[in-house]
Amino acid sequence: MRKALLFFAFLFLNLVSANAADIKSIGVPYVQNYTKALYQSGNQNWSITRDEHGIMYFGNSEGLLTFDGKYWQSYPMPNGLIVRSVAADGKGKVYAGGFGEFGYWETNKNGSLKYHSLIQLVPKKYQPVNEEVWKIYIDNGQVIFQSFGSIYIYRQGKINVIKGANPFLFLYKTGSRYFVEEVNKGLFELKNNQLNYIEGSDKMGNSGVLSILSLPGNKFLIGTARNGLFIYDGRQINEWRNQANDFLKTYQLNNGVLLLGKYIAYGTILNGIIIIDTAGNVVQHINKSSGLQNNTVLSLFIDNEHNLWTGLDNGIDRIEVNSPLYFYFDKSGRFGTVYSSIIFNNKIYLGTNQGLFYSDWIESGNKRLFQSFDFQLIPGSQGQVWELALQDGKLLCGHNTGTFQVNGNTISRITGISGGWTIKKLNTNQLIQGTYTGLVFYKKDNAGNWAFDHKLEGFGEPSRYVEQDNKGQIWVSHAYKGIYRVTLTNDLKKAASVKYYDKRSGLPGSYNINVFNLDNRIVFSSDSGFYVYDDISDRFSKYQQLNKMLGTFSSSNKIIPALGKKYWFINHGRVALADLSTPGKMSIDSNRFNILDGRMVKDYENISRINSSIYLISVDDGFVILNDEDALQQTRTKLPMVLVRRIENITDRVTPIVNHGDQNDIEVPYTQNNIRISYSLPFYRQEKIKFQYYLEGYSKQWSDWSTQTQKEFTNLNQGTYNFKVRAKINEENVSPVTTLKFTILAPWYAGKIAVFCYLLLIILAYFLATKYYRLKLKRHQHHIHEKLQKEKEEFLKQEAIVNEQQIVKIKNEQLQADLASKSRELANSAMNIVYKNELLQKISEEMTHLKDSTGKQLADEQLRRIQKVIDEGMNDERDWNIFESSFNEAHENFFKKLKSGHPDLVPNDLKLCAYLRMNMSSKEMASLLNISLRGVEIRRYRLRKKLNLEHDKNLVEFLIEL
Repeated sequence: MRKALLFFAFLFLNLVSANAADIKSIGVPYVQNYTKALYQSGNQNWSITRDEHGIMYFGNSEGLLTFDGKYWQSYPMPNGLIVRSVAADGKGKVYAGGFGEFGYWETNKNGSLKYHSLIQLVPKKYQPVNEEVWKIYIDNGQVIFQSFGSIYIYRQGKINVIKGANPFLFLYKTGSRYFVEEVNKGLFELKNNQLNYIEGSDKMGNSGVLSILSLPGNKFLIGTARNGLFIYDGRQINEWRNQANDFLKTYQLNNGVLLLGKYIAYGTILNGIIIIDTAGNVVQHINKSSGLQNNTVLSLFIDNEHNLWTGLDNGIDRIEVNSPLYFYFDKSGRFGTVYSSIIFNNKIYLGTNQGLFYSDWIESGNKRLFQSFDFQLIPGSQGQVWELALQDGKLLCGHNTGTFQVNGNTISRITGISGGWTIKKLNTNQLIQGTYTGLVFYKKDNAGNWAFDHKLEGFGEPSRYVEQDNKGQIWVSHAYKGIYRVTLTNDLKKAASVKYYDKRSGLPGSYNINVFNLDNRIVFSSDSGFYVYDDISDRFSKYQQLNKMLGTFSSSNKIIPALGKKYWFINHGRVALADLSTPGKMSIDSNRFNILDGRMVKDYENISRINSSIYLISVDDGFVILNDEDALQQTRTKLPMVLVRRIENITDRVTPIVNHGDQNDIEVPYTQNNIRISYSLPFYRQEKIKFQYYLEGYSKQWSDWSTQTQKEFTNLNQGTYNFKVRAKINEENVSPVTTLKFTILAPWYAGKIAVFCYLLLIILAYFLATKYYRLKLKRHQHHIHEKLQKEKEEFLKQEAIVNEQQIVKIKNEQLQADLASKSRELANSAMNIVYKNELLQKISEEMTHLKDSTGKQLADEQLRRIQKVIDEGMNDERDWNIFESSFNEAHENFFKKLKSGHPDLVPNDLKLCAYLRMNMSSKEMASLLNISLRGVEIRRYRLRKKLNLEHDKNLVEFLIEL
């Protein structure tokens, strides 16, 4: 059974190694640095492991350090011990060891890692433990802890201790076998709790065995600190002579690990990491000068995605050993910023802002020891190099001071026209070049070399990009502003016509417009998308189909041909490879090249093809080698599940609810119903990871894809929720859905005790309400009785008032009748006096005509006596007194009121006022006053003055109103 399992394991490893990309020997794979400042813990990292969820654990000088791809967390050991060794059992426990201490970390109910010591299980005769625990292995239900003095085997709650005759160095597990070195004695195999000596192991010397790895054929590769490598075939141990031996002896091997089933990586104390193949050939050397933070490698670990994790003396690094991208950086700043690069005749050339540099190019299959490039400046090339172009087997260099042909490690000037930006083939025997001052033409000489022909007349604009359309017209992108279309004469010497195009011709603007040839069609790039030119309308319009397919890369500022119908699109520092092989469709891949984002020189991005699958990419301070076939394999990676790392209460201040989301049925108090859920994907390659979440019971649908690794939910109602989250890389590789179930508990006022209290309160309220209702009913009845009594009294009162008003009305009517009667009497009295006076006046007038019996007039004496009687009758005060008394009764003491307001009125004035109030005519008043009509008017005038009446005030109205 065991042999069958070993066979299938070996077969699986072979399949993995067959599908895994080869490690390249040019440049170095991508190295991601995790600095001490980033993970906020100790500088030294002694051991590395990974659990079943994909979380990384590091034995750090300040405790246990964890990393899930997004968040770092540190857990101190008891007494602040250094963690020298860690190992995850894949079942939720992480074993750790330090000085005089070993045990395991396990997640508690709150989601936090809690340490459980096992040191108390060590038999008393072996206590106290006063040594560092350097190695931990988990195998077949047992855990093995190794220190320099003892091996502790923990199984079923008990610990067995194995000691050697001499101190141990390090214990190694290779396959199912364990080997340990006893100092000054040799190598032993641990089998059935017994140490069995390996014959011939003494020939390895006493420098110390620091690595034992399995090789095909049941062989073992043994690495020593300073004596090199040895192979143990089960019978004898022999030195393995290879390219790496001297290096490992010199720089002191410290640890080793198998890579991809066909490579071995060794960490050293003095010079980083060296990688060899199974034949012993050196294929990589990675040290501080090529990306590591430190040259002292304390630990190595390879994960399921073939990331090589390195625990350093200062920091942690992750190396993508099977990355399709390999880098070379000019750490010394020797050659400046790279604008162009190319490989030609077994040499690599870098065109920089300081000149043209070259170095030998290591051919594929070369088995010599890995070495760094040795770039040298080609004499006479000092200055800005804009372009390196290979034309018909000749390498041309566009330079600030002219254009040169490159011949190995020398250059020869072709022309002194400055600023050779871009050079393109015009026809079989001619080239056209865009320069600072226009267009330049080249032709082949008799020796097949390119020679200067002429400079185009009639056009002298700075020409950044140049393309020829299918009509032979030349399109030129101005270095700064606009596009030109140049029509050449038949001899190509002059510009027959030049037309300038800008915003007025349909372009989105005048600046940053570039021209390129895309699949034999001229297109124009802009920040608003790609445009095409229409001959008939002589205008530009948006290339809608292309822009739609490109998505965010529609605003690319540069297009570079790749292979066949593949093209590189550069969008202001972002890189994508588009495949136009299928008509009407386009596949565009940008995520695989996220590492390059922002590393290339803006507006001077350069990618050159070495062969059908390998590209040379210029970056700011070096170059990158891309193997496109290796890159395509990365898309097949199976993603792990997203981890819910923390649930936090954000109601008032941020406090943790659960530190890990491993457990379900989490209960959250209602007072903490504003929560933040943090999640991560334990996928460590340099990819752009996007997340999508859905909260059942709250959300209506899945969210949009986003790079955010946390989500806040506020004012959650009580109830049970299922938080679902998944991740995606490369826009197609989606992880399984992770589900976290949690419950927002009912608020205190909706709990069971509260409900019971509510029932009691309802019952009490019912009795109180009933009692209150009865009391209220009684009060209401009493109130109604009082109200009826009041209404009755009010009715009687109102009835009395009505009766009284009726009596008053009757009295008023009687008074009015009496007043009217008195007014009539007064009027009659006045008329009688008038009639009497008129009669007396007529008698007085008739007396002058009276005669005696003799016919003579009466004597004057008689007439005077009669007249006197008449006058006395007309001026009799008794008439006036009677009239005044009646007048006062009818007009409410009119004279008293008038006299009180106007005391200067005389009796005649009062009489006149009375007659005017009665609205008598002037004739009637003259008769009563025994004066003439003129006298009446005079008296009226005098009365107005005494009464001080205004001119427009009527005298009669005034007296009536009084």
